Amino acid sequence: MNVLTTLAADNQPAGDESPEALVARLATAGRAAQRVLARLTDVRKAEALRAAAGMLRAAERDILEANAQDIAAAEAKGLTGAMLDRLRLDAGRLAGIADAVEQVAGLPDPVGEVISKSERPNGLQLSRVRIPIGLIGIIYESRPNVTADAAALCLRSGNAVLLRGGSEALQSNRAILAAMVAGLEQAGVPAAAVQLVPTQDRAAVGAMLTAAGLIDMIVPRGGKSLVARVQADARVPVLAHLDGICHTYVHASADPEMARRIALNAKLRRTGICGSMETLLLDTQFPASAQVVKALADAGCELRGDSRAQALDPRVLPAGDEDWDTEYLDAVLSVAVVDGLEAAMDHVAAHSSHHTDAIVAADPAAAERFLAEVDSAIVMVNASSQFADGAEFGLGAEIGIATGRLHARGPVALEGLTTYKWLVRGTGQERP
Repeated sequence: MNVLTTLAADNQPAGDESPEALVARLATAGRAAQRVLARLTDVRKAEALRAAAGMLRAAERDILEANAQDIAAAEAKGLTGAMLDRLRLDAGRLAGIADAVEQVAGLPDPVGEVISKSERPNGLQLSRVRIPIGLIGIIYESRPNVTADAAALCLRSGNAVLLRGGSEALQSNRAILAAMVAGLEQAGVPAAAVQLVPTQDRAAVGAMLTAAGLIDMIVPRGGKSLVARVQADARVPVLAHLDGICHTYVHASADPEMARRIALNAKLRRTGICGSMETLLLDTQFPASAQVVKALADAGCELRGDSRAQALDPRVLPAGDEDWDTEYLDAVLSVAVVDGLEAAMDHVAAHSSHHTDAIVAADPAAAERFLAEVDSAIVMVNASSQFADGAEFGLGAEIGIATGRLHARGPVALEGLTTYKWLVRGTGQERP
């Protein structure tokens, strides 16, 4: 594909262009492209995304070669196995990325949906209608799939997007975006609808955060330090995706075999994703705690626990205070033994990042109380926390898991990338 070189050349900073000027130039082009998107029909946007998915498949060789360069550089830097897993692409993962783009194409278009309608006593007809947010800036770390997911979701919901990925995935992000843009342009979507900030200069992030009036919303995806910087420095509204300190509580009534299977899957299926369990809470009255701990240790998971957890298996190391507040993103798990449902929920309230928390229980009353009282974006019963994913929720893909309480919460997909406006239709009414 020749588009890889072409796209990189087109987006490079011009001469001595400052990061602020670069971001302003890209944002201005993105806003102009968004006005074109606003005129496209549902069918045209879906066709454009299917074309982008096709180009991702056609560019498999280029994208995997670019990813191999990123992997080699990351290994030389000594990145952890979990971080390398987040970064690595293969034919299967790339096919999954393309499939996700096609799934987004097949989702109902939220733009234009009438949320509510009413008529006032004076005859005014009011309606609230979904509209795109505008130009969305997404700042993320080393996960190449975010490039495609974010581009697809933003375009499907009528938004333009300005992406700033992590340096570890630089070549992968460029190759993925180039393939998608080639497909979008074939379908008549302007290239500026989906742009990647071409520099790794950290000042470009600052320029995005202060581009009020040009960028309408910032979505950070990454660790605590990234999100903290964005929230501290942003002059643009922020939809935060915080770390996933996810808990699984095994209630006294839990089926032992179900608890064992869920614990293994929640921790070890993929340790580097935000829905991975980081703390296991075992009820003192659960009769098979030792078997669950043994299964995790036998599977190669490093366990760090309180004194009662250590008594269950000699391989459990002592946990420090920081372990209960750590997102390991690795085959490491903190384990605590708790005195019942109330104590479990107290522990979750004190240490959860409000991402995803789960209970394993056969007692429906305990399960329903956990669902009602645990204040997290996603609360689960008898299921692995690894299901905390937009695609698994039927959303096609996600921008991230929002852990705040405003605008959108949980997996943020098409609806979370819209706002609304009021439409008022009158027949000449004047206010007395």
